[in-house]
Amino acid sequence: MIGIYTGFVVFVVLMLVLDLGVFHRKAHVISIKEALGWSAFWISLALSFTVFIYFAYENHWQGLGLTADPVDKLLNTGALASLKYLTGYLIEESLSMDNLFVIAMILGFFAVPPVQQHRVLFWGILGALVLRGLMIALGATLVAQFHWVLYIFGAFLVFTGIKMLVAKEEETDLEGNLLVRITRRLFAVTTRFYSHHFAVRAGWPEAAEPDGGGVDPVVSVAAKGALVLTPLALALLVVETADVVFAVDSIPAIFAITADPFLVFTSNIFAILGLRSLFFALAGMLRTFRYLKTSLSLVLILVGVKMLLAHWLRLLLGSHFNLYLLGAVLLILAGGVVASLLVREDTEPAAQA
Repeated sequence: MIGIYTGFVVFVVLMLVLDLGVFHRKAHVISIKEALGWSAFWISLALSFTVFIYFAYENHWQGLGLTADPVDKLLNTGALASLKYLTGYLIEESLSMDNLFVIAMILGFFAVPPVQQHRVLFWGILGALVLRGLMIALGATLVAQFHWVLYIFGAFLVFTGIKMLVAKEEETDLEGNLLVRITRRLFAVTTRFYSHHFAVRAGWPEAAEPDGGGVDPVVSVAAKGALVLTPLALALLVVETADVVFAVDSIPAIFAITADPFLVFTSNIFAILGLRSLFFALAGMLRTFRYLKTSLSLVLILVGVKMLLAHWLRLLLGSHFNLYLLGAVLLILAGGVVASLLVREDTEPAAQA
């Protein structure tokens, strides 16, 4: 079993190395066309992986599908595992969309130049992969040993969905963020950018001249060799923190579908890998989808109710239970997108008038 995880991780690392080391070796502003191309690539890769899932579970590669899924107590055949993977991927990818609003706010607050935003998101998502891997391992262990944990997850998701549904958007002052305040106490932090550097050392060549030229008052008074963090470092720290917060919602959601560690891990990883390119593709249109957050709230509530009433719903809906859930999630998300576009068309003429 370890071999198949190792192979998947090696594959993901290889793709990330190609991404940063080859295709994005030189920092540049990501165009919408390029972002859409990369989004299509990552989504296609995630969907194509369903073929691997089918044959891996159908033929029990590395023992996959030989133990009952702790959620529904069924052995995952190739078809069932594929359905669970696709449903999990869709839920994780859709819930990640809410993260895009927060990422946009973070990058805007720290005034990260467009040319450096890809670098921040790349390292932020790389850290998210490690953190989510640890959280998934812990969650899968808990569900396997204590089935009642699913009811706690379900109640939490319903509560979170309702809270998200009724909460009003508020401006957030990230300077008051606990991690930002601690970082400022431990390190000197400048407001100037130094190309792609997250930190510079006073007196070293890369600290000689910040972007835009002039003298940096923070670096100029720092002791020679002292580490000075740039706004890129603060943005990265807050992005990482935001992902941990969102993982608390999204990871329990996947356990409504399956607690098979490989299905949970792979669907989560593919959802995260596509998040960066989706951000650049949708950054200029995030406010257009005004009902997206409502859709995501309803998805959380639906998944939470499924967790709480799984036994009765399975008896009512039969063997195609997971397929109905996938259809319901797709319908809710499509409804949010359509409603947003219709409202936009109704309000644009009024605004122009």
